[in-house]
Amino acid sequence: MADLLTADAVREELGRLPDWSGDPTGIGRTAQLGSFPAAIAVVDRVATVAEELDHHPDIDIRWRTLTFRCVTHSAGGVTHRDIALARRIDEIIRSAA
Repeated sequence: MADLLTADAVREELGRLPDWSGDPTGIGRTAQLGSFPAAIAVVDRVATVAEELDHHPDIDIRWRTLTFRCVTHSAGGVTHRDIALARRIDEIIRSAA
C-alpha cells in the first residue's frame, strides 16, 4: 500500500500544483476547455495515462468543464501516486489549450 502524505506534505505539493486544491483526504482541480469535443479528448488522454500508471482519478464532465479528483482510495487519502497523476493531468490540459 502507498504511504499517505501528511497535511504539510500535501500543502507543499499543492504549492507546486497551483491549479489544484485539497487536503490529505483528496486533491482536485477544474479545467474549462474550448469545446465539448476538446474536453472529451482530454478525458481520453487522461484515461490512457491513468491506465499506464494503474491509478485512476475521479472525473466529472459538465459540457466543457472537467473536474478531476485524485485520492488513493485503498490508502484512505493522498499519496505520491496522486501527486504524480495530478502533474500528468496538468501536462495534458496545458497541451490542449
